[in-house]
Amino acid sequence: MTRTRRLAGALAALLLFAACSPTFNWRTVRADGAPVQALMPCKPDRAEREVPLGGLNATLHMLSCDTGGLTFAVAWLDAGDAARAALALDAWRRATLVAVHADPALADDPAAQWPAAVPGTDRALGLQAGGRDPRGEPVTVRALHAAQGGRLVHAAIYGRAIDPELASTFFDGLRLP
Repeated sequence: MTRTRRLAGALAALLLFAACSPTFNWRTVRADGAPVQALMPCKPDRAEREVPLGGLNATLHMLSCDTGGLTFAVAWLDAGDAARAALALDAWRRATLVAVHADPALADDPAAQWPAAVPGTDRALGLQAGGRDPRGEPVTVRALHAAQGGRLVHAAIYGRAIDPELASTFFDGLRLP
């Protein structure tokens, strides 16, 4: 009987703990040196790598996390000046589509765009498209690309189905101080 009670108590504690850990645990995140502040639904990992983008070689910095069957990512880079930033921003939008095996021409299709705004930016563009993930499974990407002078920011959600309310919370949480 004592062992049964302990097991039942442990099971109850486990269920209580699971009920207290929400899938989307929103937090404000700003990595050291980042020109962007984001509202992320999970604790992000940080990575960086060199990328060619629109004739520019730059260091891409990224925060990303996975929760609720979705991947949330915020990335940024310094293009140097506004003229190079404009070219790199357009290239980044196309690269976002290529990453999900979608037609890069969708970057210019009004049907794939959504109204985007980020406080502190000169330009913000929304993009949504369907494609395939690396395993060949269907995926939707909802992304925002923004520029402030020579700095570029990309925020995106990847998943089978993206809840509009979650997307609003994520994208509305972006700031370029």
